Amino acid sequence: DPHWFSTLFGWYVFASMFVSGITVIALITIYLKSKGLMEFVNDSHLHDLAKFMFAISVFWTYLWFSQFMLIWYANIPEEVTYFMARLEVENYKFLFWFSMIINFIAPIILLMSRDAKRNNGRLIFVGCVILVGHWINSYLLVTPGTLGAHGHIGFVEIGMGLGFAGLFIYLVLNSLTKQPLETQNHPFLDESKNLHT
Repeated sequence: DPHWFSTLFGWYVFASMFVSGITVIALITIYLKSKGLMEFVNDSHLHDLAKFMFAISVFWTYLWFSQFMLIWYANIPEEVTYFMARLEVENYKFLFWFSMIINFIAPIILLMSRDAKRNNGRLIFVGCVILVGHWINSYLLVTPGTLGAHGHIGFVEIGMGLGFAGLFIYLVLNSLTKQPLETQNHPFLDESKNLHT
């Protein structure tokens, strides 16, 4: 949407990428801990990562709603075009609302309690939901403005998403094999290992 602008857009994209990044860090940490490579990681560390996942999901929703409500209420033609392309075209209407629900309701319901933030299985599930939700959100940022009514999620879109995910996982795990996972001689290392919240 080259002619559309929003003062919240930069923060909105930042929040989406930030929560995705924190989620990937949490998932990689859980994976490495399950393989016995990060034995010093305890439930309090994962709890803190889950709190970030929860908080930034709420922040993303705040920005999503603020942008939507202000633009929709003002009803200025130059601004409303962004949402009209996503709400009036049948290919995007469901994804638009589903993106909001999956990126807000799922983390709120599934990560609200303290015990949920310490449950590895639940964190993996919520992490995958968040990543899929923000992948859909990124798709909605680009596709309606470039493909119009001809855009849809098919094998190419899913294949590209899985291809990039596979490449990312390969590069990250390959890089982690070449570096020590524990910092040496850091003055707060023992304090960090014994984190309890």
